[in-house]
Amino acid sequence: MSKDLDILADETYWRMRIFDSLSYPSVIISPDKTLMGANKKFYETLNLSFKEIFGKKCYDTFLDKNTPCNSNRCAISKVIKNKKSHSFILKHHYRWEERVFSPIFDENNEVVYIIASIRDITRTKSLEGQLHGVKEFISRVIHSSASAIVAADRQGNINLMNSVAKEMFGDYNGGKGKLKHTEQLYPPGKAKEIMRMLRDENVGGMGKLLIPRTTIVNAHGEKIEVEMSAAIIYDDKGNESATMAIYNDLRDKIKVEKELKMTQEQLAQSEKMASLGQLSAGVAHEINNPLTGVLFYASLLLERSDIDESMKEDLGYILEDANRCKEIVKSLLVYSRSTGAKKNIVQLNDIVKQSLNLIRDQQKFRNIKIIKDFSDEMMLIHADSSKLNQVLINLVINAADAMDGVGTITLTTYKEKSTGKISLEIKDTGKGIPHENLSKIFDPFFTTKEVGKSTGLGLSIVYGLIEEHGSKIFVKKTDSQGTTFVVEFPMYVASEKIPFLCNS
Repeated sequence: MSKDLDILADETYWRMRIFDSLSYPSVIISPDKTLMGANKKFYETLNLSFKEIFGKKCYDTFLDKNTPCNSNRCAISKVIKNKKSHSFILKHHYRWEERVFSPIFDENNEVVYIIASIRDITRTKSLEGQLHGVKEFISRVIHSSASAIVAADRQGNINLMNSVAKEMFGDYNGGKGKLKHTEQLYPPGKAKEIMRMLRDENVGGMGKLLIPRTTIVNAHGEKIEVEMSAAIIYDDKGNESATMAIYNDLRDKIKVEKELKMTQEQLAQSEKMASLGQLSAGVAHEINNPLTGVLFYASLLLERSDIDESMKEDLGYILEDANRCKEIVKSLLVYSRSTGAKKNIVQLNDIVKQSLNLIRDQQKFRNIKIIKDFSDEMMLIHADSSKLNQVLINLVINAADAMDGVGTITLTTYKEKSTGKISLEIKDTGKGIPHENLSKIFDPFFTTKEVGKSTGLGLSIVYGLIEEHGSKIFVKKTDSQGTTFVVEFPMYVASEKIPFLCNS
């Protein structure tokens, strides 16, 4: 009996430890909406104590009101009724929050408690706003000028061009100029191909056609990229009587696309990080708990004296793989929340030296020469030194892997006062990055290594940490002679009153 009580107490202890280890503020609520307790993160985030929440109703704490929610809209009521998790998003003061309510069942599969967790998604909402702004900007550029309109009879003789079309195509002059037939508006054979597609009901519908990008030819023989929509005009009997086409000049759009390419790539990458943040929140809820159970019960079995050695070996494998899963989950959480950054004014050169000293796997660098080409100027930046150590160690190890452990890694620092940037270049002498992989190297889980040798999270974690510092990372050059990564930091401005940390 005493042993059973000890096991029960030990299990209760571990359950409390698991609850306190959850990454998000979480609280236990009874079916009558009474708060029963919370994890450590909840107390810290809301600045409350156990006495201040125990016995109170959930709407007092979550909604700052003294009356219950409408039963049809209440998340707790929905969880109890459907026995499934329920979540919603709201704006709380200056923050956006996702609140997740999940059922806790008894042995009869009845909901006895509800666990509610709060996740700060302000950054995700901010990124959504930025992406929406870019899309709106591109849309305004595309539609800022009127479209060119051309109409022709059944034989393709041009009957009408509006002023924009005349400007786009050139010499028309009401049919008295050089341009008289629609075939003159396109490269050879293109006009007939367009008519064939217009008559094909499987291409956009009978008599309708939209071509996102095609080429037209003006009176001077100049080729112009346009967006084109075309239609057949039918008479009352359903016979073809004319055709018309609307053209949007894409030259301005193409120019803007080139200018915005870098911005769009960064926003697209940020969107991936935000999406992975949502995924990791689900992982924390759905995987961490059963995973901890696997670790707990496997450990208990391993401590028993009545099992043979072969079974102990198998249990060891279970623990090893479960712990590996646990580490992957920890890596995922980098995207779902920003840990408390301790930023100080640091000397970039010192951080690079410190990071090189922290690399544990010196065996990997036995046949690698490391060159430190540091600027003699003060390279002051505002950063979290521990997170920068993680970034630099990842990049240096990545460079070593790219050279298969043989070659030269050159670390260069320099300052650009005109742009207010301080840069670090990490150059290797590896085989380079294939062009088709360049756009994916910062994607979570992307790796070219064999299965089991890499999670594919290294560079994506680096990207997230660099972005957290308001900085940029990109590939400056890559070819068969090697790859050069550049990290750009904002230069520290002396007027900012921030504590200085000397890394010597």
